[in-house]
Amino acid sequence: MRRDYQLTNGKPVEIESGSGQISVFINPDDTEKKYLVDELKLDEHTLASALDPDELSRLEFEPEHVAVIFKRPLNYVSGDQFLFKVGSTGAYLFRDRMVIVVSDDVALFDGLQNRGSFSPAGLILKLIFRTIIHFRGHLKVISKISDDLQDKINKSLENRNLIDMFTLQKSLVYYVNSLNSNGVLIEKLRNHAARIGFTPEELESLDDTLIENNQCLKQADISSSILAGLMDARVSIVSNNLNMLMKTLNIITIAIMVPTLVVSIFSMNVTIPLQERGEAFWIIMGFAVLSMAGVMALWRLKKW
Repeated sequence: MRRDYQLTNGKPVEIESGSGQISVFINPDDTEKKYLVDELKLDEHTLASALDPDELSRLEFEPEHVAVIFKRPLNYVSGDQFLFKVGSTGAYLFRDRMVIVVSDDVALFDGLQNRGSFSPAGLILKLIFRTIIHFRGHLKVISKISDDLQDKINKSLENRNLIDMFTLQKSLVYYVNSLNSNGVLIEKLRNHAARIGFTPEELESLDDTLIENNQCLKQADISSSILAGLMDARVSIVSNNLNMLMKTLNIITIAIMVPTLVVSIFSMNVTIPLQERGEAFWIIMGFAVLSMAGVMALWRLKKW
């Protein structure tokens, strides 16, 4: 699917297809891919990179355009089971236009800051900056989910909660790798700013974007380290709770077995003491209670 936009006062405005400064291809079909490769001379590998969620961010200079591949967080859906995924976006900057290729229909231009007139090259910086804000929002959500799961683990020994924690930790690893990859890309954009054609205002925005990305990367790295430490601690706590539960069950089992043995002895079908006495039942029950009390006293004495 294709959408076209025109930059009006630095803000993309959607127009009729085929005549805009910015063309967005959403999960392009074979016909659109053929147009991008044959007509616009996009490299097939670079085009495939824009649709590959495992591709690293990078900057490439082609004869007729500049290719920028950067990472962005995908919108979370409940079916992902606490797995926050990342995707790739390809921005191809020509002399007088820009082509963007994404794998899913996402509102690329929502929430962009309108700080004066930006060229198509400056719009790439806006997209990367918006991606960083998106990452930061997801990190806040992950932190809240982690706190809720910790409370559930404290109250329950279900494996489901631990699996969800492992999934969150996996998501943070993806985020750290993506932010680190984007940071390398921003550094390359700054080093080749003159070749790309950034204006002084866009260069200032580039420095701000790099700072924001580094801060978000540190936040993700810290969150990942904390969650990893909490996972180890929670696993130890769960194991300790299980040991305490088994200890309690063993105490109950042994406390029942000893008086059961006493009663069993006096229940044998042979001649035994007290069988002629009317109060034998109460005497035997007394022995059973005393034996159980003895076991409990020994347990406390040994501090088992």
